[in-house]
Amino acid sequence: QVQLVESGGGLVQAGGSLRLSCVASGRTFTSSIMGWFRQAPGKEREFAAAISWIRGITYYADSVKGRFTISRDIAKNTLYLQMNSLKPEDTAVYFCAARSLSGSYSPFARNDYNYWGQGTQVTVSS
Repeated sequence: QVQLVESGGGLVQAGGSLRLSCVASGRTFTSSIMGWFRQAPGKEREFAAAISWIRGITYYADSVKGRFTISRDIAKNTLYLQMNSLKPEDTAVYFCAARSLSGSYSPFARNDYNYWGQGTQVTVSS
């Protein structure tokens, strides 16, 4: 079993920055891809960013491209999301996700991830 634990959320003013972290622990962790999804009140969980674990290929939603940067530290089994120029519409619970299954997948599809963290709240005030 793999556990994902997010941290780094909080309250920030519009234009500010936050850095989210997600530590993976449990059995020997192997992942094909890890990502960040977010869910605002009353809305569905949506894709924000993802990174292929070994090759480091990155993927971003149009809404965060140019403002958010996803990265990972393989040695530490840690995923990061650097969020700059935050906007009130970025307010959401941010979830870390990982896929450990073989086979084809879409980095953008939440159903293709089989491990999820509990989420961390990000609130951006105007």
